[in-house]
Amino acid sequence: MKAIYRKYGHALPALLFGAVYLTGFALLENRGHADYRIVHMMIDDYIPFCEIFVVPYLLWFLYVPAVLIFLFFRNKTEYRKNAFFLCTGMAVFLLVSWVCPNIQHLRLQEFPRDNAFTHLIGLLWKVDTPTNLFPSIHVYNSLGAHLAVMHNRELSGRKWIRRGSLALCVSIILSTMFIKQHSAFDVLTAFLMGAVMHAAVYSFDLVTVWRGRLRYQASRRARKRPGIG
Repeated sequence: MKAIYRKYGHALPALLFGAVYLTGFALLENRGHADYRIVHMMIDDYIPFCEIFVVPYLLWFLYVPAVLIFLFFRNKTEYRKNAFFLCTGMAVFLLVSWVCPNIQHLRLQEFPRDNAFTHLIGLLWKVDTPTNLFPSIHVYNSLGAHLAVMHNRELSGRKWIRRGSLALCVSIILSTMFIKQHSAFDVLTAFLMGAVMHAAVYSFDLVTVWRGRLRYQASRRARKRPGIG
């Protein structure tokens, strides 16, 4: 059991946070009446509806987990950085949504076309309310996944993976606006938070610093135990 924990125990914090996040998000989506603030920017009125972008929007549900799982099995340090990046952003999102309830009125009353893509968007709109919008987690986590790919040394020589990741990341970000899931404001705030977290995780390497401090404190406690040293 200890061997399994040493090998896979680094997944536990992210799994626990995932359960907390899903619970918090479900409560947000079903809290009933709230004093919602409308999220809107002038540019939103000029962004066309393009239903084919539902495809990259849905691919997000594969893209982000795929990057995280790859790092989990190939590089513990990079996995911890990516997990910290993602979890911190999602925690901020929950806090913002609880403190500042928000809503958008960008969704169409009628679809201009009837096809498989508009049917998918219709299903999406039924299960996902137009509330709790910024910063957009679709945008933020896509940035986090792509940054993890770009910072991973193992993938540094695989240009097709990096370029594919960039193309998917960009298309997901655009999709949030083209299928009227998010305002440009949600996208901009996600970029802002992503820039702050990129500096914290990759420039200042807070995860490594924090883990080093924990190890130092643990060694000090061990030395203070009776019969040691």
